Amino acid sequence: MLAILGIDAAWTLTQPSGVALVAKHSTGWRLMAAEPSYQHFLARTDRSLLAEERPSGSPPDASALLASAAMLSGGAIDLVAVDMPLARSPIVERRFSDNKVSRAYGGRKCGTHSPNATRPGRMSDDLNQRFKREGYPLQTIAFKTPGLIEVYPHPTLVELADAKERLPYKASKVGAYWPKLKPPERSARLYQQWDEIVDLLEGEIAGVAVALPRLGLDASGVKLKACEDALDAIVCAWVGICALEGRAKPFGDENSAIWIPIPGATTANAPL
Repeated sequence: MLAILGIDAAWTLTQPSGVALVAKHSTGWRLMAAEPSYQHFLARTDRSLLAEERPSGSPPDASALLASAAMLSGGAIDLVAVDMPLARSPIVERRFSDNKVSRAYGGRKCGTHSPNATRPGRMSDDLNQRFKREGYPLQTIAFKTPGLIEVYPHPTLVELADAKERLPYKASKVGAYWPKLKPPERSARLYQQWDEIVDLLEGEIAGVAVALPRLGLDASGVKLKACEDALDAIVCAWVGICALEGRAKPFGDENSAIWIPIPGATTANAPL
């Protein structure tokens, strides 16, 4: 059995990081867990670890995350797919991988953010080293398991949806997406976009729709962010699936590489 851990890693300790676990069974890939923070994920196997309902930020405990994931999946984790700039050397400025992705996807509004020594800075180095100590070294243009890879949800969703440009699915940007609509109408548009993404992911990973039920139009910002972080973590896990199955490619060099599904990478379009 194969298992992948997807992490939507926050760039600061004050923000939570979404975590998703997928495993391959005889009937295909299935979502085993999707949570809005490290603590929520770890509480899947130890309820005493969940101090409060509201997701909070914390350093990634790679050993604990991998142990909990192994308990939930029933076996060792093959791959960890993380949405955060990662490299084999300290990150102090834009990398070759950032520029390569931006050249390929900038025209579709999916250029990368510019990392530096402060953001994510030590957060990136710490996560990278923690997983390396657990036997998951960073994989760049060459790939083997067990390992750690960097992924990027925006171009991934463009490929998943076969979209012309970046999908409008970030809860904090609904005002920019639909400035002429009233708040309830903006929420309805956001949920419609989330529903479409969930439907597409459900075609790749069973159990996504059950794990991410629709929120009410009056949902708080905290609940919206928690759902979005869990969704992004599932997207990260899907890139991991594509990488394992030869349906993704690295954009970068030996130092850093961002893995993105190839065009037509969905299961429906995959070669028999």
